[in-house]
Amino acid sequence: MAHSKQYQHRTIVSFFSILIVFILMTGGVRAGIEPPKVICRVETDRAILPAGDSQNVVLKITLDAPPSPAHIKRPLVNLALVLDQSGSMNGTKIQQAKAAAIEALTRLGLQDIFSVVVYDTNVHTIVPAQRARNIQSIINTIQQIRAGGSTALFGGVSQGASEIRKNLESDYVHRIVLLSDGLANVGPRMPEDLGRLGAALIKENISVTTVGVGTDYNEDLMARLAQKSDGNTYFVESGFDLPRIFAAELGDVLNVVAKKVKVIITLPDSVKAVNIIGREGRIRENQVELYMNQLYGDQEKYALVEVNIPKSTSGSRIKIAQADVTYENPFSRKPEKSTGISYARFSSDPGKVAGSTNIEVIREYQLNLNALAQEKAIELSDKGKKKEAVRELKQSAARLKQIGSQYNDKELLKEADEMEVQSDTIKSQGMSPKSRKLLRTESYQKKNQQLSQ
Repeated sequence: MAHSKQYQHRTIVSFFSILIVFILMTGGVRAGIEPPKVICRVETDRAILPAGDSQNVVLKITLDAPPSPAHIKRPLVNLALVLDQSGSMNGTKIQQAKAAAIEALTRLGLQDIFSVVVYDTNVHTIVPAQRARNIQSIINTIQQIRAGGSTALFGGVSQGASEIRKNLESDYVHRIVLLSDGLANVGPRMPEDLGRLGAALIKENISVTTVGVGTDYNEDLMARLAQKSDGNTYFVESGFDLPRIFAAELGDVLNVVAKKVKVIITLPDSVKAVNIIGREGRIRENQVELYMNQLYGDQEKYALVEVNIPKSTSGSRIKIAQADVTYENPFSRKPEKSTGISYARFSSDPGKVAGSTNIEVIREYQLNLNALAQEKAIELSDKGKKKEAVRELKQSAARLKQIGSQYNDKELLKEADEMEVQSDTIKSQGMSPKSRKLLRTESYQKKNQQLSQ
């Protein structure tokens, strides 16, 4: 009898051991798997700085977003398409815009939210915010879109935001995609007006991606709206490219791995922030604040900050900066934090200083300076100063070529060649609407680290 009870006891223990292992190997392990986190790195343009007087140094604060985890369901999307149906969209443009809208719809899941707003002289919601289930009915509605009238762009974006707000309290990735081929001529129409709208929307965690078609839309307005709301921006010369662009944009929206991203860079009292390069942010005494609405899987976002380092002695080492990144993990729905710290050593040996060069930081710094040069060239051209605009681009190209040759960097040399071509074109033909749009779009995409399409 005792032997039988002992056997039963061992059998029960073995059963529960196997059960525990089974739970851990299936649901238990999956429930316990933490989604990968964003990695923060803080680097300088040189790891070893020349000893002596105070100097300015470039910091690169990099956020390495992890791949979207395959074993966890992606965040749901709340997408509003705001489509221009004014008279200038007639023909191929409106047909391809409808095809692009249908492309976006078919890429969504059944639990995602989808809406469509169209605008001409007036604004109409033709597909109120709803789950992307009744696909054929929605497609039939989209196919009924017809072009005609003026361009109430501001009203269209505002109405798109209203559709997004119907599900704002839910845990979605919120995105408006605006398409236009013409100048806003009904309601608010200045870049500053749309910039203020974008700044208001980002406070609600709504980003606006802008798609400009042809050469008649206002690229300043579109870029400002995207910039202030942390969205993407595209220049599409032909309506035939719209389905591809919409597909690329949905690739980002469906691949969000971090939301409500805030970066606080804290500097020691002896280190002073001089300038934020390329991105918008705030400098408050010994802190620099930056905000990015979302990060996409397996992509890199960064900020460049120029700081002033105090006088130093050879052999010394100081802490330059600490970057604290906070964000919401859309998979676990929990707040996360990542930290990066940068130190610098000082030397009187020029060889050691030169050997510590970080070409990646130098490259991104120079490319961002080039983006600023592109914007300066636009400004000069708008004032009728074509020669000065050409000179700005030529000087930027020369700087890129010199540094690219110094470090044998193919990307800088390629960018230098492209700038020379652009400057020669503007010199011979002036800044055409197409050239202006290319410069504005390329400048924005570089500063925002938007993958070009």
